[in-house]
Amino acid sequence: MAYNANILLGRIAKVHGFEGAVSVRLEKNFIENIPDMESVFLEIDGKPVPFFIQKSEYPGGDLLRIKFEGYNTAEQVTGFTGCLIFLTAGERTENSDNVRAIVNYHIMLPDGTSIGTVRDVVENPGQWLLIIVTSSGKELLVPFHDDLILSADKKKGIIVMDLPEGLLEIN
Repeated sequence: MAYNANILLGRIAKVHGFEGAVSVRLEKNFIENIPDMESVFLEIDGKPVPFFIQKSEYPGGDLLRIKFEGYNTAEQVTGFTGCLIFLTAGERTENSDNVRAIVNYHIMLPDGTSIGTVRDVVENPGQWLLIIVTSSGKELLVPFHDDLILSADKKKGIIVMDLPEGLLEIN
């Protein structure tokens, strides 16, 4: 089981019940898209700590209930409230595979200027980032968010993005 700080599942919102379960507030891209998990890492005092999952239940919305192996009372898990939960390496979601499908797409600005080609997609905690290679070979990191996308042409492999002023200059 390897720690993957790039895949943030969510944050423990509260203790659920009296038998050691917790409620996890899911990151937006995991709502209704829960991966199969045997283990996770909790970030406790800035360090990743592995936990095996005894049981998980998705009642809907943005909450997931998890019961960890070896934790059987509310008192044992109370200190976990607020901790970030990361997936272990190798666990992927359908959503992450869909986003990775844009590798090799061309990114354009609304005025028709070419920014470059998507070389890779990185799932940063709470944010997808595109690694774009310009025609001069320079790498740019650009946030991949619905609010920045004006249009996408799947047949041509082109995405038109309206990027915040100055973003390309800071890369």
